[in-house]
Amino acid sequence: GIGSNQAMDEVQPVELIQRAFAALALLSDYPLLVSSLWESTPLDCPPGSPRFINAVAAMRPRQLTPLQLLKSLQQIEADFGRFRGPERNAPRTLDLDILSFGEVLMQDAKLTLPHPRMQERAFVLKPLLEIAPHYSIPGMKCPADALARQIVGQGSLTLINFSKSL
Repeated sequence: GIGSNQAMDEVQPVELIQRAFAALALLSDYPLLVSSLWESTPLDCPPGSPRFINAVAAMRPRQLTPLQLLKSLQQIEADFGRFRGPERNAPRTLDLDILSFGEVLMQDAKLTLPHPRMQERAFVLKPLLEIAPHYSIPGMKCPADALARQIVGQGSLTLINFSKSL
């Protein structure tokens, strides 16, 4: 899962996400499959937070464990100017979340797989279903498309461009 709602050195969130796709492709053994970009209302963010640009990318990580991938993603976030301050869900230049890692079910102090709230987030499920229309979240009985239809009341979610593979 990829999100941005803050510019970095005048580079706007749309371009930051496109650049993040290129950084993620370097971690993948196969071409990256990417969703369209979606603009969404901030959810559980401080008042006045800017709207997010969101996307999802599918990859096959090069010989990485889930925790090694997490460390690599956090380094990419830092390279893109991500600052982790005390305020929860503050605006950020780049947010990279591991939504799932194959069929791995994991709960660790640093990482929970699958992502514990992905099934509640339209800004995750809509782009995910673009690139994996029959996806089922590991450990859940209900397919992702059925979960996406159940989500209501999260503000607006607008398609802003179409996907391509990298």
